[in-house]
Amino acid sequence: MMKYRYSSFVGFALGQNTGSARHRKRLGFGLVGCLLLLVCSEGIGLENENPDYAAARARMVKQQLDGTRDAIKHPGVLKAMASVPRHEFVPEELREVAYADGPLPIGYGQTISQPYVVAFMTEKLDPKPTDKVLEIGTGSGYQAAILSGLVSEVYSMEIVEELAERAQIDLARLGYRNVKVRHGDGYRGWREAAPFDAVIVTCAPDRVPQPLVDQLKDGGRMVIPVGGSLVQTLYLLRKHGAQLEQEAILPVRFVPMTGEIRNTTP
Repeated sequence: MMKYRYSSFVGFALGQNTGSARHRKRLGFGLVGCLLLLVCSEGIGLENENPDYAAARARMVKQQLDGTRDAIKHPGVLKAMASVPRHEFVPEELREVAYADGPLPIGYGQTISQPYVVAFMTEKLDPKPTDKVLEIGTGSGYQAAILSGLVSEVYSMEIVEELAERAQIDLARLGYRNVKVRHGDGYRGWREAAPFDAVIVTCAPDRVPQPLVDQLKDGGRMVIPVGGSLVQTLYLLRKHGAQLEQEAILPVRFVPMTGEIRNTTP
């Protein structure tokens, strides 16, 4: 989930990801696009959205994830995206557009990421059935639900207490028993549950938090956006002993990581 901390709708609209030209259609979603998402009458408007959520979810996978130039190829990720009820993780008044190709507000200045972004980051994480994964930024719980069917355990932290409580309730209600949610600052991770096979971060620090690196197993992977408020890069990190291999995946734009990291020095 992407953590946008803009409180207004305009801020939400302008705070989308930006990427390379071939990804911009998915990862860039400006103000006009957001407005169209809410009022368009051709397939994604509230009044015309198909009420059959299963059919809408199947279309989402086929049109946004599987049948495109930058298609998601991981079969487990595609299966998870096809089975997790995304509409259960958005406000009730927006459920009929839950499967549209764009982010949606979930309250408290936060959003649920567009489906492609969730699938893209999950695929890059290369989840394995035996993995224990740490997620920084629970949001509505959708990303954790996607990971739930792909890994052994998910530990998810959310800095907004109300969202953490809501996600915990919804995940339990929907039967995602291997997900644990904690309200707190994700900068220092979840030490008592460490080490983790993989870490996924959905807000951008200006540097990779060392506590998260320390809690990653040798051979573990981390997907994280890093940078300032204007220029950021999504990285795939691999830990090899004391070395941290870094692969730049995509130019992005996430909101900054808040909390303790702002009071620490590199």
